[in-house]
Amino acid sequence: MKRIAVCVLALTLTAAGVLALSGCTRSSTASATQLTVTGSTTLLPIAEVAAEDFMSSNPGTRVLVSGVGSSAGIESVANGTCDIGTSSRELKKEELSLGLVDTPVARDAIAVIVNPGNPVASLTTSQVADIFSGKVKNWSEVCPPGVTYDVPIGLVNRDEASGTRQAFLDLVMKGRDFDPTAAVLPGTGQVRSVVGQSSSAVGYISLGFVDPSVKAIVIDGVAPTPATVANKSYPVSRVLHFLTKGAPQGLAKQFVDFVLSSPIQDKVVPDAGFLPMSAGVK
Repeated sequence: MKRIAVCVLALTLTAAGVLALSGCTRSSTASATQLTVTGSTTLLPIAEVAAEDFMSSNPGTRVLVSGVGSSAGIESVANGTCDIGTSSRELKKEELSLGLVDTPVARDAIAVIVNPGNPVASLTTSQVADIFSGKVKNWSEVCPPGVTYDVPIGLVNRDEASGTRQAFLDLVMKGRDFDPTAAVLPGTGQVRSVVGQSSSAVGYISLGFVDPSVKAIVIDGVAPTPATVANKSYPVSRVLHFLTKGAPQGLAKQFVDFVLSSPIQDKVVPDAGFLPMSAGVK
């Protein structure tokens, strides 16, 4: 589903190495031929493929893409160490004064995932919050009628730099704290892998990363699907963002406009498992 070019991956590693060696002192203003895009790991499938296509259409340009987490992306674009910061969460109150301009680029949902062998297929938002806060500790407490699954719940959470974690806090936890005993992992792929291998585990990932190795839970009677994200019936939906320091200019504006263009919105975004910004808009 996700087309990730080898050349872009190489550039991603190069970008990460250059920024690390330089102490992240790069100007926030994109040069005429090189652009740095960093932040959300959720947005990598879109940003990487868009970068590949953009470079093909604009010979001589380089778009360096990396995934370091939404919070790091926001910080990088705010302090001028990247040109475009990517985020899978909304800006926090204290970030609203950083002078960042937000360009929404896709719609997404956060899927609560369990192992396919887990008999629990449906939960309420309240039950999900009870599980991730540690109030509910055994699957037997939320099993459907007539089903017995007496297994301690293995919580899998994301690190604090994750935009998906913050969005989950806002949309599901609603002021409640996460259980501090949960395993904390740095990336979407790691969460999916652990849940796919453990019959007791539960985690949450972007809908675009759900595959047959895990099972997405129905929440409040609604399954996470492109259709339910578009009609806003699925309760854990969000918008994915590109952020610039001030209005995008030069190469940054060209790339932002390219990501919002039909070839990316109508092909790359759906192929990556997300919805274009036009989805569900009347």
